[in-house]
Amino acid sequence: MNKTWLGIFFSVLVWSGIYPKDYLTWMLETAPAVVAFIVLIATRRKFRLTDLAYNLILIHSLILMIGGHYTYAEVPLFDWLKDSFNFDRNNYDKVGHFVQGFTPAIIAREILIRNHVLENIKWLNFLVICICLAISAFYELIEWWVALLSQKAAEAFLGTQGYAWDTQSDMVCALFGAILALVLLSRVHDRHIDRLMG
Repeated sequence: MNKTWLGIFFSVLVWSGIYPKDYLTWMLETAPAVVAFIVLIATRRKFRLTDLAYNLILIHSLILMIGGHYTYAEVPLFDWLKDSFNFDRNNYDKVGHFVQGFTPAIIAREILIRNHVLENIKWLNFLVICICLAISAFYELIEWWVALLSQKAAEAFLGTQGYAWDTQSDMVCALFGAILALVLLSRVHDRHIDRLMG
């Protein structure tokens, strides 16, 4: 996490907060990014993450901020894709849920490896996927609680767009994200861990 990282994070956060579609939705959508930033600052000296993990957290945060500004159901590029390809819905929320599996997979993997949590490393990928699915399920519960508290906020925050299987498909996206992160980045991540610990 360097000055460039911080500059990008705060620039996009400020932009997203300027006349968002709905301020309550903006707060709900950007809150995870702000909480993550606070946790990263608080743990930076005791448990510094790899650059790979920090960069994935930044990308995830940007996705949240863009969704917070427009609402997930109304991100312009994905509206254009919807219209151009005759999709039934704006699918930006699926990008968010995919990354909700992809980014936590690398963070969970790093924490488990560096803290020597597992005696048998063969369980690593399975446990990482379980953690990512638990995070995804918990987020779906948060969306449900918001829906119970505020019908107006729920419509923009959930972004179901009338899709009956939205919750399940969100979790499938997170599952695919977690699996793909492990398949594509495990070796690269190992090198980052070695450099950080060496």
